Amino acid sequence: MTLGSPLRTPGGGLATGALLPVLDEQAQLLADLVEVMTRDIPSLDHILGIVDRRLRVTCGMTAATVFTLDPDDGSLRAAATRGPAADDDLRLAGRVFRVSAGAPPVRVGDRMAIRLRIGGQTVGVLVLTATDLDMLRPETAAGTALQVAATLQVLSAEVHRQYTEHATATIRKLFEDGATATSVEAAGQLLAKATGEAFRTEKAAVHLLGPDGTIRHAIGVGLTEAMTETLQRNLIGRRAADSPVWQVMQKIDGPVLVSDTTKTDVRVGGFVETMQLRSFLAMPLMSASGPVGVVMCGDSRVRTWSGRDHSLARQVAMEGALIVDGARMRQAERQHMAELTRQAYHDALTGLPNRSHLMERAEREVEIAMATSGRIALLLLDLDGFKRVNDTVGHHAGDALLQAVGMRLQTALRDHDVVARLGGDEFAILLTRNPDGDSAAAIAARIHARLSEPYDIEGREVKVGASIGIALFPADADDMTTLMRGADAAMYRAKRGGGGVCAAR
Repeated sequence: MTLGSPLRTPGGGLATGALLPVLDEQAQLLADLVEVMTRDIPSLDHILGIVDRRLRVTCGMTAATVFTLDPDDGSLRAAATRGPAADDDLRLAGRVFRVSAGAPPVRVGDRMAIRLRIGGQTVGVLVLTATDLDMLRPETAAGTALQVAATLQVLSAEVHRQYTEHATATIRKLFEDGATATSVEAAGQLLAKATGEAFRTEKAAVHLLGPDGTIRHAIGVGLTEAMTETLQRNLIGRRAADSPVWQVMQKIDGPVLVSDTTKTDVRVGGFVETMQLRSFLAMPLMSASGPVGVVMCGDSRVRTWSGRDHSLARQVAMEGALIVDGARMRQAERQHMAELTRQAYHDALTGLPNRSHLMERAEREVEIAMATSGRIALLLLDLDGFKRVNDTVGHHAGDALLQAVGMRLQTALRDHDVVARLGGDEFAILLTRNPDGDSAAAIAARIHARLSEPYDIEGREVKVGASIGIALFPADADDMTTLMRGADAAMYRAKRGGGGVCAAR
């Protein structure tokens, strides 16, 4: 049909020349839509603007709304609107799916719902409101629907591309950063932050469980200090299984996505209530050994979650569990190594540094003193009367006495000095920070007096004395071995003299 051909009006009569501009406008609409699609990726608002401009005069169009179809759950959502849409446009759009795909548009009064199909798939619905819908030609409606569907397809492909890039970057960053987490708390902080960024929410938090299923850690991101304190107070020590959200996650074996918290059950004082969330996404962290915890993010407003959000939530949950598990193993390994190191450098009975620790520290202090022309002092002491305690009261009392002596020595020294147990009832004290002979002798005298005070061992009063020898670097020795030998010789001179303090010179 050409623009000059006679046309019949909806009433059956022939169109006059006065109707020719009407045909021009509808033909131009399709031409405009084709042109804009070939130039760039248009927005839906742009498309509806063209439709509004061309159909306003010819059909009396007053409103147009594009609803997109979610391929995951089949729901319709308003994606763009032009003009004052009716409250029940969504209901009208849904009626399209009650008729076959090839059926004409659904019309109710001054509104028409047109199925948007491309490539054999329905991608949405276009609802038009006009005072003279009879003037809209079927081919114009079909052509407009095809171009809007094509726009939706292009936009959907772009959204999918951006989502894929975002999801890939999120998981990669989570994996890379997670490999550096050396504690469970660090892993939780990292996971909460990454989850909030992944779903672009206002707030995020994670709670991690102990082997007994109780919450051991509660960590939030984007929370006020008061919220964080409340969260920890309300959750730590409680059972995760008591949470309604946890129960749903266990039942469906996956994440829970809630658009409106007023329509679901949540734990009193839990994540949702404390963080004041209106919508949230909760992901269970499950490892091979069982549940690890929960990570949750959300907003203070109602939010519609998509199928893509659900897919990403599963990926984040899986990666998050691996990160927490990995951090837990690294933390346990670090603690084990620290314990091995502590055992290697500390006395098992008193908890004091042992000979190895003392010698390493003393070697460093000698190097510093040599470089700075400074001084250090070494005190060796041996308890007088210790064997008598062992023989009369028992070895268990002797052990308790050694522990009490160790505590008194620690309280009698400055923080930067070192006290060590060398073995048996022999102890050593390294004085740093440039001590001279007088200050070393004063400290030794104070220690001797402190150790000579009575001890309460298992309800019995026990008394011992001490013989203390002092040697100074560099006055009495020019290396650690000689310093140790000098202090040892001074200590035995003190012991032969009946106890007390004796200097190397």
